[in-house]
Amino acid sequence: MRKLAFAGLAAITAAVLTTVGVAAADPPAASLVQISSFGANPGALAMYTYTPSGLETGRPVVVALHGCTQSAADYYAHSGWPALADRWRFEVVFPQQSTANNSLKCFNWFGTADDTRGNGEAASVKSMVDKAIGDHGSDRSRVFVTGLSAGGGMTADLLAAYPDVFAGGGINAGLPAQCATSVTQATNCQQNNQNLTPAQWASRVTAQYPGYGGPWPRVAIWQGTGDYTVYPVNGTELRDQWTAVHGLSQTPTSTQSLPGGTTLTSYGDQVQLYSIAGMGHGTAVDPGTGTTQCGSTGAYFLAGICSSYYTGVFFGLDKGSGGTTPPPTTTTPTTTTTPPSGACVSASNYAHTQAGRAHQSSGQTYANGSNQAMGLWNTFTTHALRETSSGYWVLADGQC
Repeated sequence: MRKLAFAGLAAITAAVLTTVGVAAADPPAASLVQISSFGANPGALAMYTYTPSGLETGRPVVVALHGCTQSAADYYAHSGWPALADRWRFEVVFPQQSTANNSLKCFNWFGTADDTRGNGEAASVKSMVDKAIGDHGSDRSRVFVTGLSAGGGMTADLLAAYPDVFAGGGINAGLPAQCATSVTQATNCQQNNQNLTPAQWASRVTAQYPGYGGPWPRVAIWQGTGDYTVYPVNGTELRDQWTAVHGLSQTPTSTQSLPGGTTLTSYGDQVQLYSIAGMGHGTAVDPGTGTTQCGSTGAYFLAGICSSYYTGVFFGLDKGSGGTTPPPTTTTPTTTTTPPSGACVSASNYAHTQAGRAHQSSGQTYANGSNQAMGLWNTFTTHALRETSSGYWVLADGQC
């Protein structure tokens, strides 16, 4: 069952890669190290760490979760996080899944036995955080988590389960927290709009730690518009979920153009949505020695923009303490598009295509950006579409 549910996910995350050096101007003196004993491990995960040479006490911790069929070594080699750790001085923890837990080495983001507070894989990751803090005297107020695909889904679940542990998260091609609670629901979450309101999405977060009143983690969401494994609608649903958790409107406060065809839409200082035009399923990297560059390309490490760099800035890792400095941009921020970002339009499928909100193929209509199916291309079939970033439309029936 698990193999079937993740056959599509495995096809687009990497086959297990050999360990190679991180692309950086000065290769790090330290290396990836396995920690054989780190406390309670109910999820039977392996723990690997990258510790910059001579790391001081009181520094942050970043947990980085690989995708299906990948390993800790793959994420270490390609994501760019070790080079950033050297530059900004923080510890990186790389949890690793096993085929004994999941035949495709996916973190089990879809099962309550593994993705809830105090249980399974989620509890194992919490033990790794405690171990890293204990070993290096790290700052408990600056612990962050990020991940790709199934690792992105687990990232969202960890933010919901342990909002008192993680100050922020970076979700790359991932799923909303608690979107699926069984294997059979996993593929549906990956491919389809769940048609939940922001408040309903938020309740799936707040239910994970009853009685917790905040503060809630800040969240950076990365999504390629050409991702047909974890469909782009998941980026919108994550945006809806975490803005609602923070009590924010789904109307953006600013929009910026970034390298690699990336549009950054911000919602206050708490939630960011990075939409990468045309990018498929993977972690975005930008090999090179420039200030904003990091990472190396590989299977499902896709060239364009270094997501780890911008996520790290969002976390405030480039500062002495947590911060809200926005990523650099070469364009003037704007909140105005035509129609404005966040616009909701009800019309026939024919009218939507004529207005450039959708397109048709073989008589069927699809929303531009999200590529969600809208049915027959005619004047009798009607839908509501909402623009979540420039040129990116999602189904919004009943919301206009």
